[in-house]
Amino acid sequence: MSLPPVTPNLTSERLLGIRRGIEKESLRALPDGMLALTPHPVALGSALTHPHITTDYSESQLELITGVHSGVQACLDELTEVHQYTCRSLNDAGEEMLWVSSMPCSLPTDETIPLGRYGSSNIGRAKSVYRMGLGHRYGRRMQTISGIHYNWSLPGVDNEGYFALIRNFRRHAFLLLYLFGASPAVCGSFVEGRAHELQTLAGKTLYMPHGTSLRMGRLGYQSEAQASLAVSYNSLEGYAASLHDALTRPWPAYEALGVLNPGGDYIQLATSLLQIENEFYGTIRPKRTIFQGERPLHALRERGVEYVEVRLMDLDPFEPVGIRAQTLRFLDVFLLHCLTSASPPDTPQEITELAHNQHLTAARGREPGLQLMRGGRAVALRDWGLELVRACEPIARALDAAHGSSDYSAAVAAARGALDDPSRLPSARVLAAMAAEHDNSFLRFVRARSQQTRQDLLARPWTPQQQVKYELMARQSVEAQRAIEAADTMPFEIFRQQYVSAARLGLSARAASQAVAA
Repeated sequence: MSLPPVTPNLTSERLLGIRRGIEKESLRALPDGMLALTPHPVALGSALTHPHITTDYSESQLELITGVHSGVQACLDELTEVHQYTCRSLNDAGEEMLWVSSMPCSLPTDETIPLGRYGSSNIGRAKSVYRMGLGHRYGRRMQTISGIHYNWSLPGVDNEGYFALIRNFRRHAFLLLYLFGASPAVCGSFVEGRAHELQTLAGKTLYMPHGTSLRMGRLGYQSEAQASLAVSYNSLEGYAASLHDALTRPWPAYEALGVLNPGGDYIQLATSLLQIENEFYGTIRPKRTIFQGERPLHALRERGVEYVEVRLMDLDPFEPVGIRAQTLRFLDVFLLHCLTSASPPDTPQEITELAHNQHLTAARGREPGLQLMRGGRAVALRDWGLELVRACEPIARALDAAHGSSDYSAAVAAARGALDDPSRLPSARVLAAMAAEHDNSFLRFVRARSQQTRQDLLARPWTPQQQVKYELMARQSVEAQRAIEAADTMPFEIFRQQYVSAARLGLSARAASQAVAA
């Protein structure tokens, strides 16, 4: 049974204070479904300084970013506008398109996948060296997976409240993987030379028959080194101490690599278990806006949690911008439920169960009768999911009352319907469309969806004023990058040493070790 709510004071005024933003990754692909190996398009400005258009791991992997919004539709409208400009710029330059699946297009050899490039400044070089390190540590193919991050905050929530939310989110994340996972299949080039549990569907297409999100399963962001981390989310202090330890603890395999290769080129930022905070994988992160040059961990310790970043959402290939309003509204309800439900401390045993549930749901989530683990006992995914959905219904009604709509209740009703009928799920729809229209070929399906999305976005209204606005942003971003480069005087090695220094993490090493021990 669900525990009683602990923070029920969800007034309309407070609910209308929810703020959200989206970061959406997409590979640039060629019409034949191969990865585009061209540099970041000039028309998109500087990937280092543009406020809305940058790159993620690869030069070929765009990241489109909204500002902070009070409304779901306003957030999606801005994401759509950024997509429109991006697609128009790609169209003007050639035939490249945005790949609409979380799992990548046809990939070249690992070393051929281009790393993101950010110019000659120290911070720009550091970003590229960090990516070089990720490639050495995990392989470049793994980094080409794309997803959507949802940044979310509610007024009046303190550090304790956000960490309670995070603990419950991790407990219940299986439901989001089930409902919104959209990556049950993959091109064989992604796993070439790797052990895997996938089955062959047709040709080069591999899949899991009942899979939901291969991106969030064992094929995704996995790391033997990070598996050694027992990160607790019971408090900001404990979480920060865990990260501090990972950022300063030497890791033998990475020490063997070194920071420089024999030719004197930088191959990673540091030899610690994590180079920087962003290397730590997770389904959700506590976040704080950082000052220029500040380390994220320092910002969290100094000023506390400002918002959470939901990181497990797949791209929906049936939606032009990868996600729809109904999904965002369910996320709002789900996050509020996580915040307002009793959230006991996590334990090492529970953390092990959560990893088991995540991998099982990712690989077999639509399997009839699938059992997850909760408190040492087996429970049917469907039963647990329906229990959560029922608990979300009063929150949806409160949001609808605040907004004068029925949209939030409709989002929860759709989730209930998908638990009763898995054929409605994006993962099931992907496999059905592949079978019906594309001879069970992952590449043919996503290529067709990507081309359709490109045509859809190009056909939408676009004003001269919008074009001028985005061209100006691109020019200003290039000027900002040049200014950063012109202001640099410090040798890169000194910059690197200072940037990865434990002294910049906001707490002395001795205090951090004491917090870990505690």
